[in-house]
Amino acid sequence: MRRLFLSIFILMFLSVGVYAKDLKVGFIYVGPVGDGGWSYAHDLGRKELEKLPYVKKTTYVESVPEGADALRVIMKLAQTGHNLIFTTSFGFMDPTLEVAKRFPNVVFMHCSGYKTAKNVGTYFGRMYQARYLSGMIAGSMTKSNIIGYVAAHPIPEVIRGINAFTLGVRKVNPKATVKVVWTQTWLDPGTERNAAESLLDVGADVLTMHQDTPATLQAAEARGKYVIGYNSDMRKYAPNGFLTAPVWNWGAIYKYVAKQVHDGTWKSEQLWWGMDKGAVKLAPISNKVPADIRKLVEDTKQKIINGEFKVFEGEIKDQNGKVVLKKGDIFSDKELLGMNFFVEGVSGVIPK
Repeated sequence: MRRLFLSIFILMFLSVGVYAKDLKVGFIYVGPVGDGGWSYAHDLGRKELEKLPYVKKTTYVESVPEGADALRVIMKLAQTGHNLIFTTSFGFMDPTLEVAKRFPNVVFMHCSGYKTAKNVGTYFGRMYQARYLSGMIAGSMTKSNIIGYVAAHPIPEVIRGINAFTLGVRKVNPKATVKVVWTQTWLDPGTERNAAESLLDVGADVLTMHQDTPATLQAAEARGKYVIGYNSDMRKYAPNGFLTAPVWNWGAIYKYVAKQVHDGTWKSEQLWWGMDKGAVKLAPISNKVPADIRKLVEDTKQKIINGEFKVFEGEIKDQNGKVVLKKGDIFSDKELLGMNFFVEGVSGVIPK
């Protein structure tokens, strides 16, 4: 009988060792944590993760170029005992998979990618939901009916954001146009500011952007125009012109994944969370926005959270006036993830 009790005790002990292990979590960032943008938002999530009692240590490496350097950094994190590693840029996808092959007992989560493995999952947020809401605000605040969009790279993520923003603009102001200028950058303040100024020069009186720096906000502030930020609440860069910003709350995803790894229930999956799970939010709206618009935005946000409203529900036309989604139809996730056209109301072209 004693042997039986001893065997049960040992099994219980081993079970606790598997399911209640401490976590040492690594992060790799493509930009500096002080950029106020993408990497800054991820680092806020890391700090949230540190509040969990079973997360004993977090480590981050910033400003890591995509490619061979990323492979080396991810490898070092795995070699130094990190049992959960988050790689936070699209270009880290293949290096993540390569390292994961060599460390099958480490869990890897890659942000914005589409490749998975037994110990590799992906995660992202439905930022287009908050983009739509911010578009409603921009459409209500423009007087010239020209809204400038400083766009990064012509990939589906960015195109989807432009389209959602424009749908929001046109919901409240069908006469407004969203003019797009591409920078082909994620983090280049000089190029992005020049692009913002070129939009202001042609009459845009509200700007927004899809980069990691506050250059667009600073350009708008200098010219006395309104601006909508991105990634984090960037109002300090444009205290007079800031209206709101679609922002990331990566901590929601990071804590979810960490708990699964801690509990021994983690399995590879592709997370694409929206406002309903708190992964995407809208920064507080400026009091300069009329109260009725603020209420309309809040009501629409609640409908998105409750599943009563879909941003990409027909009828939707492309910028040439052709119906691309019939009334009542909804774009699938696959269609959203591969989006390669502009909706009606966008002025600009998608580079080949």
